[in-house]
Amino acid sequence: MLLPQYSRGEQSGKGLAARRLVRICPHAEPRRPASRPKRKATVNWKTIDLAGKPADIFSPAEPRGVVLFLHGYDGATLRDNPAYTAALLERRLACVCPHGSRCWWTDAIYRPFDVRRAPLDYLREDVVEFIRREWGSAPPEIAVTGVEMGGQGALQLAYRHARQFPVVAAISPKVDFETWYGHGTTLDEMFPDREAARQHTATLHVHPLDWPAHQLLLCDPADHYCLDGVLTLASKLSSTGIPCEQDFSSSHGGYGWDYANAMAGRVVEFLARGLEEVRRKRATKA
Repeated sequence: MLLPQYSRGEQSGKGLAARRLVRICPHAEPRRPASRPKRKATVNWKTIDLAGKPADIFSPAEPRGVVLFLHGYDGATLRDNPAYTAALLERRLACVCPHGSRCWWTDAIYRPFDVRRAPLDYLREDVVEFIRREWGSAPPEIAVTGVEMGGQGALQLAYRHARQFPVVAAISPKVDFETWYGHGTTLDEMFPDREAARQHTATLHVHPLDWPAHQLLLCDPADHYCLDGVLTLASKLSSTGIPCEQDFSSSHGGYGWDYANAMAGRVVEFLARGLEEVRRKRATKA
C-alpha cells in the first residue's frame, strides 16, 4: 500500500461521508492495492550506507546516466523490481534509491529521518555527492523520479532547483498532500496545521521563469487519491505557459504498483531522452 487509504467523501462531495475523510484500516485492507510482481534477485542491485542512511543502488556496466528515485509512503524502492530493472538496464542508466521512511521528501524536518536536516537537503548534498563519486555525474545530468509521496518529492526537488534537476518524471504524485493532514500520517508530526503543510507543497513552488525543462506527469484516471492534485498542477503549468508531457488517460489498476510498473518503460525512456538532451545542449554551449 503506497499510502493509507481513505474514502473519497471529501473530494466528491457526495454520499454520507461528503464532509469528512474516513480512514480505512490498512490492516483490514477492504480494497487490496495493486500488488508488486515477484522480485528476482540481480547482481546489479545492492544496499549501501549513504551518509548514515540506507540506499539501494543499481549500477550497470558503463552507465550512460543516473536516475534518482524517491519511494512512496510504503517505502518500496526499485531494488530488484523486474519492470524498472529491465528498463534501466536497457537504457544503461544507474539508479540510486535513498530510504527516507515517511519523510514526504520536503524541506521540512522529519525527526525519524534526521533531526537536523530536511530530506531535500540530504538529497542535494549527500546523495548528489555520492553520485558524483560513484559515477562521475553531477547536476544537471541527474534525472529524478518517484511514486506518490516520492513523485511529489521529485517535483519538490525539480521545482525548487530547476537548473540543477531539469529532468523529472512524477508517477501518481500526491502533490496536494495537505489533504491528508489530520488523518494519522506523518504530516501531523511535521506541520502544525493543514495550511502550514500546504505551504510546503510542490505546486506552490512552481516558478514561472525557472522551471525544469523536461517534465512528465503520470496518473491513472481511476486514482482518486492523487488525480485531483496532479490535475490542478497540470492546469497551473498550462496557464503559466510551462511545457509538460502528461498522461492522465492510461489506466492500469487505478493506484499502486500495477500502474507504476506499467509505466516503467515510458518513465525510463523519458528520463533517458531528457538526459541526452541536457548533455547535447551543454556540449553545444561548451
